[in-house]
Amino acid sequence: MEKMRQAAWDERASPAANARRVLPRLTAEFYAQVRAALAARPSPEGLHRVRLAAKRLRYTLELFRPCYGPGLESRIEGLRSLQQVLGEINDCAATVRLLARRAPVSPHLAKAERFLAARIRLKTAELRRLWSEGIDAPGQQRRWVHYLARNARAPRTARRPGPGAAKTEKAAGKRR
Repeated sequence: MEKMRQAAWDERASPAANARRVLPRLTAEFYAQVRAALAARPSPEGLHRVRLAAKRLRYTLELFRPCYGPGLESRIEGLRSLQQVLGEINDCAATVRLLARRAPVSPHLAKAERFLAARIRLKTAELRRLWSEGIDAPGQQRRWVHYLARNARAPRTARRPGPGAAKTEKAAGKRR
């Protein structure tokens, strides 16, 4: 799975304009990469690369939270769920590798390896369901891309008090 390209940032444009321009393309690339990876029946190492891609997209989306409404949160949560399952697969695969290097050959090791292999299969099936029935259900990519392309707004910023604010606050305190 190739890394997503780094997006060119237009310094003259607002964060919202950059989000509308860049995030839909990054999301479409993510969908294409994950679909290709899952179609290839990846090993746990291949699924770890999917996890890293999901993490990169999620963190990028999180940077733009102030530009989007609550619809972004549900998308981020979907990526978080995907990462969770992928992380569990990676943990099992890492444990298998660790046991192979450190544990003496024994019936207990064989039992642990069988358990972990079954857990990887179970979690991989869960991953495929989560992807196909949730994140990549029919029309989801189109909805994601449309949302990201249309709904970014200028982030709300806290107003800084003006030069006379301290005097006004003191006066208000005296009136209470």
